[in-house]
Amino acid sequence: MSVRLRLTRIGGKKDPVWRIVAADQRSPRDGRILEIVGQYNAQTDPSTIKIDEDKVRGWLARGAQPTDQVRKLLRTQGIDPNAR
Repeated sequence: MSVRLRLTRIGGKKDPVWRIVAADQRSPRDGRILEIVGQYNAQTDPSTIKIDEDKVRGWLARGAQPTDQVRKLLRTQGIDPNAR
């Protein structure tokens, strides 16, 4: 099983809010997840990014791979996605 740190959409129509989750790469975008590790809201000014750093580091240590967008959010928050 290959785990990815990725975004899943919540929120209303034309009002997206994104959760940062750990999920099996084979599951659909809004499908079954393993754990919620953060939240991202691009609708606010500035964008709101809330990440549980301990959970993210735990998943990265277990081999989870972040998607490109999540990698960018992690770097914005000062978390190095390449550190294990």
